[in-house]
Amino acid sequence: MAPKKTQSRKLRKMLSDVPILFMKIWSDPNYPLPIMISLLLGEIAVNIFVINKIKYTEIDWQAYMQEVEGVVNGTYDYMQLKGDTGPLVYPAGFVYIFMALYCVTDLGRNIRLAQYLFAVLYLLTLLVVFDIYRKDKKLPPYVFIFMCCASYRIHSIYILRMFNDPVAMIFMYLAVSMFLRNHWSLGCILYNFGVSVKMNLLLFSPAVFVLNLVSQGVLQTFKNILLCAIVQVILGLPFLLENPVGYIVQSFNFGRQFFYQWTVNWRLLPETLFLNRYFQVSLLVCHVVVLLLFTLCKWKRFLPKIDLKTVNVKRQLSPSHILLIILPLFTANFIGMCFSRSLHYQFYIWYFHTLHYLLWSTSLNNLLRILILGVMELSWNTYPSTVFSSSALHVCHFSLLVALWCSPAYNSEIKKSAAPQKIN
Repeated sequence: MAPKKTQSRKLRKMLSDVPILFMKIWSDPNYPLPIMISLLLGEIAVNIFVINKIKYTEIDWQAYMQEVEGVVNGTYDYMQLKGDTGPLVYPAGFVYIFMALYCVTDLGRNIRLAQYLFAVLYLLTLLVVFDIYRKDKKLPPYVFIFMCCASYRIHSIYILRMFNDPVAMIFMYLAVSMFLRNHWSLGCILYNFGVSVKMNLLLFSPAVFVLNLVSQGVLQTFKNILLCAIVQVILGLPFLLENPVGYIVQSFNFGRQFFYQWTVNWRLLPETLFLNRYFQVSLLVCHVVVLLLFTLCKWKRFLPKIDLKTVNVKRQLSPSHILLIILPLFTANFIGMCFSRSLHYQFYIWYFHTLHYLLWSTSLNNLLRILILGVMELSWNTYPSTVFSSSALHVCHFSLLVALWCSPAYNSEIKKSAAPQKIN
């Protein structure tokens, strides 16, 4: 009888441990792998289902193929490279990546293969994002379910539309991963490759610059800037040799006008005001002012003081300080989104995977966090956008921006735990 009683006690203990184990898997940031692995496996099935069951919609893919086809045929003058949607307006990195896709997909005609390649890109992006958050240990694992299962628009951007925006973003997340591992030069190169695909990554640049100063010192920071410039020149060299002005004007055109019909965030305004240059300049001014306020009043509180005299000093960031790298990077990008001249539907990918981290960095309760995520998803999935959907998006942006300003992540205790160690 004794062995049976022992087995019975063991069984009861195992059953009593199940709820504890479930709660760890569900909500403990130190145990994210079970849910992450389950979601990755589930996403494989979801992507296969979407590709085979939901009709592909042509928007920019054929235009991309036409633009790079001109380069394949020997045209290196950016002023001559065009597609159905207009002239080529992306830097050289875009040309090389989509030229490779052009060749692999039978001159762009094999749409199904292209969709599977973008499905792989989606899964790789998710893997890198999961790795970042696994290292950070801030998000409870159940949040990743919202990241994967609650956005039709994100899957559409990747595998039903095949925009270039996701290609740029994976380079950004790889760069963040390198920054967290203290590989700053490699991170800057990866970040720069992303910029060469699409310029939206420049929204991260203020935080990239500040964090480089903090961790690498002044001299190494400017070396990294020079390295980025060299990479851009090398990538653009064939086009710079042919028509340097044309390449720079077309691929780095900051004054390009957006079409009112595609705007997600400014439908609440009349088209005349949307296109007004004074309105656009005012948005830029607000963007810069808010960035400066966050830099001087928030980020500076937990970033170590920069000594301009010790230009050759690098700093080895402590493990707790490394985790604070993510917040300024994602906040800088989010501020840029808040004051963007226009957000098109594919631009959702610019900050989608960062929103969960930003929300859980605030003191908002979980109900408000989930509500903001839901309303933003609704706004981004309303086509065409309406006064209500645009207004709701701005309310969510403003609420999150204020919550980030009041974030407990900027308190004095974190500042002390994040003190750097100097290396001679």
